[in-house]
Amino acid sequence: MKIPKSTKRVQRHTSELIKERIRKNIKLSIIVHGESSAAIKARLRELDYEWDIERAIEANAAAFSLLGLGLASTINKRWLALPIAVAAFLMQHAVQGWCPPVPVLRRLGFRTTYEIDQERYALKVLRGDFKGLTVNGKMPDPEELYKRVNY
Repeated sequence: MKIPKSTKRVQRHTSELIKERIRKNIKLSIIVHGESSAAIKARLRELDYEWDIERAIEANAAAFSLLGLGLASTINKRWLALPIAVAAFLMQHAVQGWCPPVPVLRRLGFRTTYEIDQERYALKVLRGDFKGLTVNGKMPDPEELYKRVNY
């Protein structure tokens, strides 16, 4: 079994419909927030606090593990199956980029760090943070950014 790249492993296991919705939301955000420097600054601040899917999975796993341990210590030892299953899911996610909570969390709108960074850096380019930097010898065109939000 080939282990996928870290940056693409969740996308590889995400439906095209969900990926397309995420791309459209990123493009819309770039258009809406790219209108002014203040809007870009506010959106970048929001992105700093956005939970990526990895953080959501970790919090989910910790919550269910603690729940299982609590139930096992107070109700029935069979509840130890819950933290064991959670640990197996975490291992599966670490290796493959997929585990049962991933499709649910993706539908709820959780994005990967890669997807959040796509929006972040497109907004920074529009704000002018990278003035003087070139791609293949020329400045990237903001319109090209809208087209490039893809993976």
